[in-house]
Amino acid sequence: MTGLLTNQEYKAIAGALSLPQNAFIDGTFRPAISGRTFATVNPATGETLTEVAACGAEDVDLAVQKAREAFEDGRWSRLHPGARKEILLRLARLIGRNARELAVMESIDSGKTIYDCETVDVPETIHVIRWHAELIDKIYDQVAPASDDHIAMIVREPVGVVGLVLPWNFPLLMLAWKIGPALAAGCSVVVKPAAETTLTALRVAELAVEAGLPRGVLNVVTGSGADVGEPLGRHPDVDMVSFTGSTVTGRRFLHYSADSNLKEVVLELGGKNPCIVLDDAEDLDAVAAHVVNGAFWNMGQNCSAASRLIVQRGIRDRLLERVRAHAREWIVGDPLDPQVRVGALVSPAHFGKVSAYLEAAGQETILMGGKIVADGFIEPTIVEAPRDSRLAAEEIFGPILTVITVDSFEEAIAVANDTDYGLAASIFTANGKRALRGARMLRAGTVTVNSFGEGDIATPFGGYKQSGFGGRDNSIHAHDQYTQLKTIWLDLTDHADTALD
Repeated sequence: MTGLLTNQEYKAIAGALSLPQNAFIDGTFRPAISGRTFATVNPATGETLTEVAACGAEDVDLAVQKAREAFEDGRWSRLHPGARKEILLRLARLIGRNARELAVMESIDSGKTIYDCETVDVPETIHVIRWHAELIDKIYDQVAPASDDHIAMIVREPVGVVGLVLPWNFPLLMLAWKIGPALAAGCSVVVKPAAETTLTALRVAELAVEAGLPRGVLNVVTGSGADVGEPLGRHPDVDMVSFTGSTVTGRRFLHYSADSNLKEVVLELGGKNPCIVLDDAEDLDAVAAHVVNGAFWNMGQNCSAASRLIVQRGIRDRLLERVRAHAREWIVGDPLDPQVRVGALVSPAHFGKVSAYLEAAGQETILMGGKIVADGFIEPTIVEAPRDSRLAAEEIFGPILTVITVDSFEEAIAVANDTDYGLAASIFTANGKRALRGARMLRAGTVTVNSFGEGDIATPFGGYKQSGFGGRDNSIHAHDQYTQLKTIWLDLTDHADTALD
C-alpha cells in the first residue's frame, strides 16, 4: 500500500465503490429468503450507504447446511495442508491488491478513521491471514509414551462447522482473527458480522472464492443478533461458536449452547483495562503518548482500551500535563481526512450511550474535553473520579479516560484488580522487579510493561474473569479452539502368537 491520499481522493474512492448487498452462501451472493433488507449507514454523515439482506433463521439453516456439506465431503477439511495454505496465501494477496478499496469501505461503514484503516486494520488483516496460512503445515501432532507393544497417536482434527460472530469495532481485523485459524484448521464457517458493519466481510468472502476457497466453506449471513446470531448459536448442526462482543451478549451464547447441542463456545468480551504509572516511570512524554493512544485509539471503542489511568500521586501532575498535550493532537472530524485521529462513534445508539457517560463526567472533575462536537462525534475527554464511580467501574467504549490517583504500588495493583473484567493491563515503572511483580499480580490476559498494546499475532489474546471464556484468539493457541484432539491407540501385539491351540 502506498502513502496516504488526500481527503478529496478518499471521498472520490468512496463515491465510486460498488457495495455488496446480499448474504454470501455457498459461494454466491443471495438475498434473504424473506426478501427483507436493512439500511447500513455511514456514522459520520448519517447517509444510507446501501440496503443489505436482513437474513433470518431460514438463511442460517441454508448456510449451515452448505457449510456441513462442504465439511463432510472433504473439499476443504481433507484437502492437503499445503493446498489449504496456498489458497489462504492467495486470499491474503488479493486483500492486498484491494487494500485501499477495503480501507475506504471499512471507514465509511464504521466511522473509523481512514488513517487507522490504512495503517493498522487492513495491513494487520493481511498479516493475520498470511500468518495462520503459513502455520497450517507446521503444526505437528504427537506420539504419547507407550509400551513396545503399542503406539499412541494424538492427532488434531477440525471441529466441524463453526459460527463466527463478529463485533463492529474492528470488522475486518476480527474477521481475520477468526477465519484465519478456523479455515487453517480445515473447518467450514458461517460468519455473522455485526449489523452495523457488514460490508467488508462480504467483500472478503467474495475474494476468498476468487482465491480458490471451495464453495460452502466460507459463508456470511447478514442481519440482527436476534434474527441471525441467536439461530446460529442455537443451531443443532453448528459444532462450535466463537464470539467477540459484549459480556451481556456473550452470556447468551452460553445459554444457546446449553439449550441446544452443547456446542463449544469461545468468548472474547469486554474490558475495563488499567494503565498503572508509578512514580519512578521514565520518559513521561513517551508514557503520555502510550496512555493517549491506549485511551483514544478507535474512539475508545476497543475492548483492550486503557480506560483507567491509575497514577501514583508523586508523578500525577507532571504526567497529566503531558497527557493533555498529546491528547490535543488527536483531531476530531471527517474519518476520510487522513489528518483526523478521532472519527465517528459507530451508531446513534452507541453515541447516545457514550453521551450519557459525559453527563456522569460532569459530576466529577473534567480535566480535558467533555463536549459533544457534533452528532456522532465526542472529543477526547479526561476525567478524574473516585475508584467506585460509574466512570471507573463500567465499560464506556468511548473516548473517555478516567484518572484515579493512588499512593503506592500496592494500592495501584488493588485498584487495577478491582473490576469484573480482566482483559488487558499495562504498568509503567523503571524498576524491573516491580514491573515483573506487578505483571504477575495483575489479573489480566495480557499485561504490557512500559507500553500499551495487545502483543502481536504470535501471542494469545483473551481475558480473565468476565472478559473471556473458553479459549484465546491469535497465536498457535487460537488453532486449539477450532480443532478436536483424538487419541488413536495401536496395539502391535501379534495375537496369533498368543492364541490358544
